[in-house]
Amino acid sequence: QVQLVESGGGLVQAGGSLRLSCAASGSRVNINRMGWYRQAPGKQREVVATMTSGGGTSYADSVKGRFTISVDNAKNTVYLQMSSLKPEDTAVYYCNSDIISYPWGQGTQVTVSS
Repeated sequence: QVQLVESGGGLVQAGGSLRLSCAASGSRVNINRMGWYRQAPGKQREVVATMTSGGGTSYADSVKGRFTISVDNAKNTVYLQMSSLKPEDTAVYYCNSDIISYPWGQGTQVTVSS
């Protein structure tokens, strides 16, 4: 069974930065095919960034140039570096595979104040 544990969220002022971490465990996990997703209050969960085998990445238009997804294979951990944060980035952030193959974790709350 794959388990995903997100961490690193918090309260930050607009323009600030945060780095989120996602520790993945389980024999089925492919740490090189992962993504970050977010769900704001009253909105559907949306994809933020994905990474595929071979190093390819893609980003939502709203975060391009501000967010970066990366992986540490030795630690089986995926990161989301977020900079120039905006109030509209406020959401619970989750990780999963690039095609949402695993059970969702608890997520980590990111709150950006104006």
